[in-house]
Amino acid sequence: MEFDCPRCHEHAAEDYFGPCGDCRQALRASLTRIGRQVEVAEYEPKVNVTPNAVALRDD
Repeated sequence: MEFDCPRCHEHAAEDYFGPCGDCRQALRASLTRIGRQVEVAEYEPKVNVTPNAVALRDD
């Protein structure tokens, strides 16, 4: 499919409509972020949550 790139308005021949190959590479380079580890507190159920009656039953 041939069309004008919606980002840089240059002629492009791609399988799908969208940014051309050069624009895609530039977008990937500018939008790539390094992942980071986030500390999350351990889950504690709310006070109004009651345990399941089946789980509390003595056999």
